[in-house]
Amino acid sequence: MSEAKNYTFSVLVENKFGVLARIAGLFSGRGYNIASLTVNATNDPAVSRMIIVTRGDDAVIEQIEKQLNKLVEVIKVDRLSSESFVERELALFKLAADTPEKKAQVIQLVEIFNGKFVTVGPYELGVEISGRASQIDNFMNMVRDIGIIDMARSGRVAIARAQNAD
Repeated sequence: MSEAKNYTFSVLVENKFGVLARIAGLFSGRGYNIASLTVNATNDPAVSRMIIVTRGDDAVIEQIEKQLNKLVEVIKVDRLSSESFVERELALFKLAADTPEKKAQVIQLVEIFNGKFVTVGPYELGVEISGRASQIDNFMNMVRDIGIIDMARSGRVAIARAQNAD
């Protein structure tokens, strides 16, 4: 049996009521977990794109892919490999900045992670960080000791790399 790991699916679906519930039901009904789910419109108003991140071994992932393809509303399923796509997440943090030292630490980390300040208060800083999931995780781990007051994190978005891209 192969080792369980994260997989990302890009699923084009008909933009209709109930499609999200059917796909979520497919996962939950078979005991599969959705680690991240993002749904957005495409350039065709009749079609939506779902980016689904799940975890499993090769057999489980193959089964998920087959089950997704059986759903009537599913137009296309792509299992994305890390070499074939670019993925990003967005996270917003409200961080403690109640001392000059904490404020300096936050400013330095935001610069290192190419983040943006979205709100600035006398005792708190609002920060936006975008990047790969691992980059968001790293930033979160580094600011944890400074003090995370609140945070919100998007699901993953992904798109195929340009052909012949480096």
